[in-house]
Amino acid sequence: MKTETPLSVIQANGKASGYDPGLSKEELLHCYRTMLLVRAFDDTALKLQRSGRIGFSIPNKGIEATQVGAASALAKTDWIFPSYRDFGMALYHGVPAVQMMHNMFGNAADSARGRQMPVHFSFIEPIKFFSISSPIGTHLPQAVGAAYAMKLRKEPHVALVSFGDGGTSSLGFHSGMNFAAVWKVPVVFLCQNNGYAISCPVEEQTASDGFAIKAQAYGMPGVVVDGNDLLAVRKAVAEAVALARKGGGPTLIEAKTFRMGGHSTSDDPTRYVPKELVEEWAKKDPVLRFESYLGAKGMWNEKLRAEFEASCKEEITAAVREAEAVGHPPLETIFTDVYEQLPPHLRRQGQEAFELARRKGDAAAGDGAFPL
Repeated sequence: MKTETPLSVIQANGKASGYDPGLSKEELLHCYRTMLLVRAFDDTALKLQRSGRIGFSIPNKGIEATQVGAASALAKTDWIFPSYRDFGMALYHGVPAVQMMHNMFGNAADSARGRQMPVHFSFIEPIKFFSISSPIGTHLPQAVGAAYAMKLRKEPHVALVSFGDGGTSSLGFHSGMNFAAVWKVPVVFLCQNNGYAISCPVEEQTASDGFAIKAQAYGMPGVVVDGNDLLAVRKAVAEAVALARKGGGPTLIEAKTFRMGGHSTSDDPTRYVPKELVEEWAKKDPVLRFESYLGAKGMWNEKLRAEFEASCKEEITAAVREAEAVGHPPLETIFTDVYEQLPPHLRRQGQEAFELARRKGDAAAGDGAFPL
């Protein structure tokens, strides 16, 4: 079977072929700056992890156009069920970098109170950004369930669920796709085909001709898009969102892209990714691609990039300083974040835990005063 040519908009000369994204100059520059902000966050997170100040991070370099292009097609009333390589979706919609950095440090200001790994963000404002989960594929049925609730309530919202190529081998992928199509719920499946599921290459992941073709088995549209082309991703997602909003059901989008770093900061991609492949994809850098588009419209020059990079670095540096200064979550949150009325047996156990922590010199243990 012949491989489908990915949808592409930004041509080699920087001009958009047959597509008007409908974005103002300010919105286009916001897309551009968000990609640079992701890179600044990435670079800083890697340095923090290597210096032992945080424990973990996920590189996003090379995937920024897929993230930002998809986010730009969503309304703030929509729901995002992200993968762990979706920093740009949160940043595009205005989640402050410092809130994300609180999670990286797992401090008292972290929305999960340090009970999630770094990179496992969750926000309810300014957009519904569902908690990232480490188990692969588990969030796909959850996104479908949320979309089904939207349909039952007759809400005009859409759920977008993002996952990697490896996620298509999960039971959640089959369950989510099947029920979404049967129920015709307003959900968009976005597969970020970045070449590898940790160290497993795509050709060892599936015997089918890519991933978008799998949509046919479930009875929904399948679209292949150039994931390094921000406008192409926006076009594909916008069309899928429009279909979902009017009751047309789900769409599976396969964004062909490439991660320019490891799977995580615990990974060494040089052990399994050929150097020549990295060099080939570096020429397709999504940031450079979008710069060519902005340049063709007279909106970009090297000075602008330098200004944006400096402001992004400053923003991330300030976020690190603020987050690092926040203390650890106090011991009492083990209970206060879970119970409104604490059961007596847990109250007794909790008091013992506080007293032990106080004797061991844990200043963050609530000074021995049991909460609630």
